[in-house]
Amino acid sequence: MKVNRFEDASQFYERVKDYLLSQEALHILLLRICNTLIHHPQRYDCQPYLATVEMDGNIVAVAIRTPPRRLLLSKAQKLVAVEAIAERLCRSIAQDLHSHEEELPGVSGLAAEAFAFAQSWQAITGHSYRLSTQLRIHQLDKVQSISGSSGYLRLATEDEHLLLLDWYKAFVIEAFGSLQGDEERSLEHYLSQKTLYVWQDEVPVSMACGKVSTPNGGLIGPVYTPKDYRRKGYATSCVAALSQTLLDQGCRYCFLFTDLANPTSNHIYKTIGYQTVADWNDYSFTENTAAVSTA
Repeated sequence: MKVNRFEDASQFYERVKDYLLSQEALHILLLRICNTLIHHPQRYDCQPYLATVEMDGNIVAVAIRTPPRRLLLSKAQKLVAVEAIAERLCRSIAQDLHSHEEELPGVSGLAAEAFAFAQSWQAITGHSYRLSTQLRIHQLDKVQSISGSSGYLRLATEDEHLLLLDWYKAFVIEAFGSLQGDEERSLEHYLSQKTLYVWQDEVPVSMACGKVSTPNGGLIGPVYTPKDYRRKGYATSCVAALSQTLLDQGCRYCFLFTDLANPTSNHIYKTIGYQTVADWNDYSFTENTAAVSTA
């Protein structure tokens, strides 16, 4: 297997688009990042890591990283049930990253691929790994009728910058345990691209980001409701209305990720019409090798 690195995002996308679009739901994050790298490269400070793993001229996996974030892995074409193939594939990517002295905080991907890569990374670097987040990918093609809460969906405005920044920081802390350092920049990007929406019920009570991210689909997230407004159906109504908005804009599908540690969100999105596609895991790496987590 050969690892090919790309410096140009457009050339990279031309090479990988058919592979990624063949299983669009599984690759929605990678497709969204490709779109951003091509059309809004200023969103990222550092040169991205863009790579394909190929065998006999055919792509068997794709990897993307926008430092300082985790590496993202695609579905591995050769990853069926044979762990040896998964380890060889992921080791190819890990060795290439290590040879360029890349700092890697972790990996994100489908459950089997992410775990196999974490094992390979530990074997190469001596770093331990732990399963930090278990997510689930969902897909919707039709919004189901629900008993919605009072209020309506609208685009967020620049006048709400301070309020929405507080909300976004709160979301990041809940989702990742601490601030990541680019919250204001992320919010400014959402606002400038008009992809951030608010559910309004006399006052703003919930927010969600959603945009057309692929030729066929839109990705929704993050979604956040302040604690004082929870358990009132606002998030459900917000996501349902935003999903319909994306479908009305021409999307065939909508996609979102849920945290398996939050059974409430997994339930409410199912009532809207979202169906489970696959599990997606995040692993964190550390130089402390005293203990290694198991999946």
